[in-house]
Order: sequence, then C-alpha cells, then structure tokens
Amino acid sequence: MKLLLPLVVLGCATGILAGVYTDRFLQQYEKIHNSANGYFSQDGIPYHSVETLMCEAPDHGHETTSEAYSYFIWLEAMHGAITGDFQTFNDAWDIMEKYMIPTHADQPTNSFYNPSSPATYAAEMDTPNDYPSPIDSSVPVGQDPIFQELTTAYGTEDIYGMHWLQDVDNVYGFGDAPGVCEGGPGTPGPSYINTFQRGPEESVWRTIPQPTCDSFKYGGTNGFLDLFTGDSNYAKQWKYTNAPDADARAIQGAYWASQWAAAAGQSSQISATLEKAAKLGDYLRYALFDKYFKQVGECFDPHSCPGGSGKNSAHYLLSWYYAWGGATDTSAGWAWRIGDGSAHFGYQNPLTAWALANEPSLKPKGATAVQDWTQSLERQLELYAYVQTAEGAFAGGVTNTWKGRYDQPPSNLTSNTFYGMVYDWEPVYHDPPSNRWYGMQGWSTDRLAQYYYVTGDVKAQATLDKWVAWLLPNLKFDGDDYQLPANLEWQGVPNAYSGGEAQENSNLHVTITDFTNDVGTAAGTARTLAYYAAKTGNTEAKDAAKKLLDGMWNLYQTDKGVSSPEVREDYNRFTEPVYVPSGWTGTYPNGDTIQSGITFIDIRSFLKEDPDWPKVEAYINGGSAPEFTYHRFWAQSDVALAQGAYGLLFDE
Repeated sequence: MKLLLPLVVLGCATGILAGVYTDRFLQQYEKIHNSANGYFSQDGIPYHSVETLMCEAPDHGHETTSEAYSYFIWLEAMHGAITGDFQTFNDAWDIMEKYMIPTHADQPTNSFYNPSSPATYAAEMDTPNDYPSPIDSSVPVGQDPIFQELTTAYGTEDIYGMHWLQDVDNVYGFGDAPGVCEGGPGTPGPSYINTFQRGPEESVWRTIPQPTCDSFKYGGTNGFLDLFTGDSNYAKQWKYTNAPDADARAIQGAYWASQWAAAAGQSSQISATLEKAAKLGDYLRYALFDKYFKQVGECFDPHSCPGGSGKNSAHYLLSWYYAWGGATDTSAGWAWRIGDGSAHFGYQNPLTAWALANEPSLKPKGATAVQDWTQSLERQLELYAYVQTAEGAFAGGVTNTWKGRYDQPPSNLTSNTFYGMVYDWEPVYHDPPSNRWYGMQGWSTDRLAQYYYVTGDVKAQATLDKWVAWLLPNLKFDGDDYQLPANLEWQGVPNAYSGGEAQENSNLHVTITDFTNDVGTAAGTARTLAYYAAKTGNTEAKDAAKKLLDGMWNLYQTDKGVSSPEVREDYNRFTEPVYVPSGWTGTYPNGDTIQSGITFIDIRSFLKEDPDWPKVEAYINGGSAPEFTYHRFWAQSDVALAQGAYGLLFDE
C-alpha cells in the first residue's frame, strides 16, 4: 500500500510529483483555472457552473454555494500535495472567508441573543400552499449549550460559518453584499440570497428567492417575511442558513492539507488557515443539535416534548442545516439560532469528526468541542450501520422531528428507533426524494473510506465491505464506456437498533432504477474505491476505480473540463406555478411581479435573455427535451480530485 503523502521530487524544477494520474489532476486543474473557461468571477469566487442557464438546487449557474467553496479549498489542498506549494490553499480559504462567511456588519445583533431562549417555534408544513406558518411561542424550546463557550473561546457572539447560497453576479439585484443590506442592482460584488423556505415539497421550481437581509425594500409590505412565517408584527432582519456537509468538506480539505504540508515540510505555511478551519469546526457543532434544542428521543408532540438542557438536545449527527438571524436595528436588537432535527446519511463526514477530535492542528478552542466531535464520530458510524440495506446501500437517515413539527410517526417506525430518532428514507425534502440520487452514496461513502484509510477502524471496514460488495457488480464496463447507478428506490425499514458495529437489516432493501455515465458521481465513486483498495488491497475495487477514471478521461474531454452530455427533461418545470397567497403582491429589483398565479420563469425573467433559453423554450412549446454539457464546479473538481487521489495512492 502506498502512503497518501506528497513526495516532492528533488531536483525537479517544478517540484511536481509526476505520474499518469497526478498529471491528469494538473491538466484538469489548469482547465478549471484558465480564466477563458469561466469557472471563477472577477473576485476569484467559484461559480456553481460555467453555464448560466442551470437549475437544480441553485436556480442560476452563476450563483454559487458553500459546496463550491469547499471543493475549491480541497482542490487547492491537493494542488499543494502535488506541487509542494500550499499558498493557493491559503488563498482559497481567504476568498471563502471574505465572501461566504458573514462579517460582523452582516450579523450585527448577535449580542442580543439569549441562549436560554434560542428561537420561537414555527411548524414546518407539508406543502408551500400551507405557508406562511404561524409562530407559536407556546411550544417549549431548549437551551443552547455551546453559545457561551464559543463566545469565550473567540471573543465574539458572531457565528463563523458559511451561508449556503450566493448570487455572485447579483443577477437578482438584491445587493446583499458583505456589509450591505439590500443595496440593490448596482451594488458591486456577490450578493447573499436564499430560496428554500417552505417545507419538503418545495422543490427549486416552487421557490420564491429572497434576500438574506430583508429591509422591506423589495418584496411586499413586509418584504418577503410574511410569505414564510405568520406573525402579528414584522421587523427588518437578517438571516443565514448553513449547509453542514459543505463546512465539513472544507475542514476535510484542510485536514489533508495539514498532512500533505507536514510531509512536505510546509506546515508553517498553512498554520493560520488550519486555525480557521478548527474554528469553522467549532461552530459546525450547531448542526449536531435538534432544531429547537428539544430533547432528542421520543419527541413526538411539539407541546409535550420538552426543551433540552445541557447536551440532551444533541443527536451528534451532521444535520441538513443550522441557521441564525436577528434584527437589523442595533439599538433594539434580538437574535435567534436553530439547529436541525433531521440527519441524512449523505451529509455525514466521519473523517472531519475524527480530525476535529484528534488532529492537533485542527482541534477547536471550544471547551467541549473535542468531546462533542468524539461523540459525533461514534454516532455517525452507527448511523451508517443503522440505515445500511441488506444489499449494502445506505437508505436515508433519521429525524427527531417527524414532518418537521414533532408529529407522531407511523407505528412501524417507533418500535425500531435510533437513539429515539425515527428512520426516514427521504429526510428533509421530497421533490425529488432526498435519497433517490445515487450521488449521495458516493459522496458520503468516500468520506467513510477516507476515514478508514487514515484510521483502519474495523467498524468502518465492515460497513465499507458490504457497500463495495453491493456496488461492484452494479458497475458496467465495455471498453472505456461505463455505467453506474443513477437513481435508487427503497423498500422496508431498518431493524431495531441495539448499538454495536453492524446489524442485519433483512427488511430494508434498495433497487437501482436506472444508470448513468455522469462524471461527477463516477469520480466520487472511483475515489471511494481507491481509498478502500489502498487500505484493504482489494484489487477488484482498485481496477474498477481505474476503469472509471480512464473511461471518463478518454471519453468525455471538453475544452473546459471533463463532462458528459445530459438531457434535462425536468426543464418543462420552468412554467410550473409557484404558490403565492391570494392578495399578496410584491416586486423584485428588476420589476418582476410576485403575485398569485405566477410561474417559475415569471419571477426570473432575466433567464429569457440567456443564450440557452431558446432551446428550453422550444421544449416548453412541445419540442424535444434540451441537452446540455454542463461544467459544474463541484463535478469538475471531483474529477480532478479523484484522478489526483488515485495518483497519490498508486502512481509509481
């Protein structure tokens, strides 16, 4: 087995670790960084995709996500491993910190936050048509047990975490630039925005984009607030939402940078950045707690389920989000914070949990942070075992708040809970189901495989053995052509969980419904197999990883990267109705009207000016579904990282 450490070639003028797959990394890296290819804004911010007409979670290609920033950081860490120069890793972190972590001016009233009363309850509803959801102060909430130790450790009440979504070119025109609240279309620099706000059936096609700082300049009488929550009085406010898997991925990249830099004798070059990564991990603990800090376990009624105290509100899993907000008025302020009671297996990152608990350069300053991440690591490993199907794939996750409002779950789920939380095959969102996409398997299992590679943990190996045994027969190769799972369906429920290393879920099953040649999911899968093979010596896994990497490289080269064409049948939803309550009216900065009866494209009229719009319009008018060759930043980075990881592991 070859150690995954940079061996900088002495006497080489470039200092590059040479090899077939590390050279591929550098070729792909250069394509990503070629300014003519359009991956970055003029400020060095990675776009979600090169192409602008793009709708999936972001609804425009030149938005960006915390996911893209995290891949940027990891990409630059590996660049340091291969070249011996880690300055671009520092630079990537600095760009992320400057643009995606709200400054004090962006979150000015955290000093008013009361950890004994973190937020007022509002139920999540079933469909967007059920909103706004009334705020209900009669529902008990718990106490925030980490606020004071974070304030003590860092000397500020502000949160150090990424907001998840950014309008890099300010296309919507809100102008929520760093330190600016609703500056308008002319505000330079990226603009914070949000979309999802209205329950599990609110796909991106049903969203109403909104500013993160709402001063009532746009929207309706109360800005956008009364579309989402029902209240007797609305105040101008700021609010941010964190995607924990992205912050965890950024820390994961920092962990590898710490190891690679140490091997290259460059630890001092990145020490300050590693301190920031540790700080990010300290605040990431908000993702380990129930949404309203209620007790975890058997929480099946919002009024009778008590608020938590101490750490009994912690489920210790990486949940779907945490969020925080407050008033814009610094003279009469208030602030709130929430976690999330639902956790998807696909968001877990045992390597990050292990690094925050064990890597000296990444240990957070919070008094109980190491203890919390140690506990989180164990709980994450148990979650993989709890939701692993009889075949080996991972089925969804668990929730402490059924239907997002602490409802009574079906009886077939309450007899087999996971630390009192119930199984959910599609945590958080249902359109499409959150665990239908196979990519969640590769993403999360890759992190598990990296953790296993670093630690040799036999519990992780047992879980990986079963997953790899399911996957390998379902990879199809014909020369360079490859196919891997695209979408999955689930049947049954897990068996009762009693703790321990693994369990046999004889009543929980997976079915593969279709296959794909997608390069992003193929890259994540190949990297998973490579780490697994490097630790176990499994030649079949190594060979499959190589075939995936060679196939995508040989078949799907483009001028801008490595990408396979895709047909977007879902683009008929550009004309899907977006629910707005009867009588509610408002406007966007460009003049688009928000009112009952609008469609997705009605409130995004700028998309009609996109050069790719005609082929979408032709499809809407009865033509064939349009085909695109997209260059998503995460997928193009994944291609580079998978090629590079294989090279660092196996290149001679």
